[in-house]
Amino acid sequence: MQQSIFPHGKSPPGSKELQCVLESGKSNIKIPQIWCLSRECFQKILDINPQLQKQVKDYLNQVDLREKADLQEKEAHELLDSGEDTAVTTKNLLETLSKPDHNLLFYAGGIEILTEMMKDCTERTLFRTHNGFSIVTGNENIKRCFSTAAKGTVEETVCVCVLRLWQAVCSGNDENQRLLVMCPDMGRLLPSLLASEALTVRQQSLALVLQLAQMENGRSLIIDHLDLTRLVEGLVSFLEFSDKNANSAMGLLTDLALEKRFQVWFQTSFPGVLPALTGVLKRDPKVTNTSALSQCIAIMGNLSAEASTQRQMSASEEFGAACVGLMASCEEDVDLLRDVLYALLGLMMNLCLRSPFFSEVWAMEVSRRCMSLLNSQDGGILTRAAGVLSRTLSSSLQTIEEAVGAGVVKKMIKFLKMGGQNASRYAIKILAVCTNTCHEAREEVIRLDKKFSVLLTLLSSEDEILVVNAAFCLGNCMEVPQVATSLLKTDIVQVLLKLAGSDARNTALQLNAGIALAKLCTAEPRYAGVAGGSHGSQQAGQDQPGHHAVAGTLPHTAWGGGSSRRPGAFCADRCWAPVAASLEEAFLKEWGALRLLPERGKMLVYLTGICSVCLLPDFSLFHSLSLHPSLFTPSPSPSHTISPSLSFSLFYFSRKR
Repeated sequence: MQQSIFPHGKSPPGSKELQCVLESGKSNIKIPQIWCLSRECFQKILDINPQLQKQVKDYLNQVDLREKADLQEKEAHELLDSGEDTAVTTKNLLETLSKPDHNLLFYAGGIEILTEMMKDCTERTLFRTHNGFSIVTGNENIKRCFSTAAKGTVEETVCVCVLRLWQAVCSGNDENQRLLVMCPDMGRLLPSLLASEALTVRQQSLALVLQLAQMENGRSLIIDHLDLTRLVEGLVSFLEFSDKNANSAMGLLTDLALEKRFQVWFQTSFPGVLPALTGVLKRDPKVTNTSALSQCIAIMGNLSAEASTQRQMSASEEFGAACVGLMASCEEDVDLLRDVLYALLGLMMNLCLRSPFFSEVWAMEVSRRCMSLLNSQDGGILTRAAGVLSRTLSSSLQTIEEAVGAGVVKKMIKFLKMGGQNASRYAIKILAVCTNTCHEAREEVIRLDKKFSVLLTLLSSEDEILVVNAAFCLGNCMEVPQVATSLLKTDIVQVLLKLAGSDARNTALQLNAGIALAKLCTAEPRYAGVAGGSHGSQQAGQDQPGHHAVAGTLPHTAWGGGSSRRPGAFCADRCWAPVAASLEEAFLKEWGALRLLPERGKMLVYLTGICSVCLLPDFSLFHSLSLHPSLFTPSPSPSHTISPSLSFSLFYFSRKR
């Protein structure tokens, strides 16, 4: 039963009233004559707070189960009172087995007979009402068998008989399931039997847990009452087997991992299960049930999507080394171990979201293996290998240079031409990382993507992540001599201006488009005429009243999505800046083109959606490389008449050393 109706311990408005109604409803569950009042109390909780529907559903289910159990008991006792043969025999056998000091074979034989009698609801109910569970829990000789059972012994026989009996009495009987898991020490005992020395005991205990987990109520009982650390350890131990038991165990673990309460437990108790999970990754995939192993790793991957789990996994160097070791083993026979490798790459993609990585050496090794996997013919492996590479590549300049030398640019251009959202995201991120620091990568992109047809196509995508990194990559390529000139007859200026002035959710899109435009105009001054002509603006930089200079930071990094990025500090030795002409700052504020960012106070402004900027009181830190008046006129506000002289000029600065 849940301890609190409030999720995560948060008390909503009116919590005192809710708690009173809840306690009233729970107390009424125990009194058969007023179950209707209990239901009314729980329904009233929904009237007070509709957001508690899931919790109310659980409590109403408890009322239904209690009512069902009470009805079963009435019917069973009526049959017993009437002298029905099976009912009377069941009662007598239970009384006989409850006597202490018999030898173990006597108990084993009697329990087998009792198991055969548990054919329908009446016998199962009489087992419950006549203290059937205490036959085991109250008998020290039988209880001792659980800790001493070994293959071929009497103790093993007794354990197997007991486990089969519990399966029989719990089949289709929710109340018996509840009483079983709430027996003293059962929370520790049942999971420990999954790792017993006796194979038959392990198999029968797995069958029992599988039976309990078939229904939602049974899974709740498992999560609430069993030792989950021991349970996970016991389930993954079935990977030792090549038969269906391994698949059944992993299927059960999958079902549990889908439950929210199990996920919460996993996050808070991860250190306890870490050794078992690391052991899974260290297994030899060639002698392990590949279906079960891939399923187990996929469970880890799904659970690692949560930030705290990622953090704890990434803190274990042994866990990281085990991932690389398994990756190497899978590479020896990718066709045979495809599913294992696919699941492993999914797990590693989540691990690589954390920064820093286990180590720079680890990231380099993973990058090399991903580069090797890019030769695979399997689309799923290719995509996930590119995904991992897109996150590890930036770990060091050496890693980037090795990847470029191994032909990663050509492979990623091919990815982009083939399409696919995930593959394209990973590919353009890789190109952005490579072109940011490697001149050879820029030249390779220019050589393979004639007239930037692929990158320009990405700029028109509805996927902002693709556009952000495509603009970033394009800006990097503008640093190669003569490239800007080759694009004079294209509409690249208009495309970049549109993106720079857009109202995108990600400011990185506006920043990267503005930076690319600045570099373009720096490299080829004739673009000033193109930009100016397209907007009907005058040449900027004239001496007019009201001019003010605004210099902007250049967060020169590729953007991979997942979180908003705020303007960073000057990166390396570059920054770019717009100069607003013919307008006073106050009017810009009124018109809405100038908006302050609260985290930087008056020092940061947001100028017409082009870039995040910082007022520079001291220009002595910089010298201008060139003036490129790429003119940009924002659309006028309906409430103001904007002079045609409204324009912005982009400057490209180099920081003095």
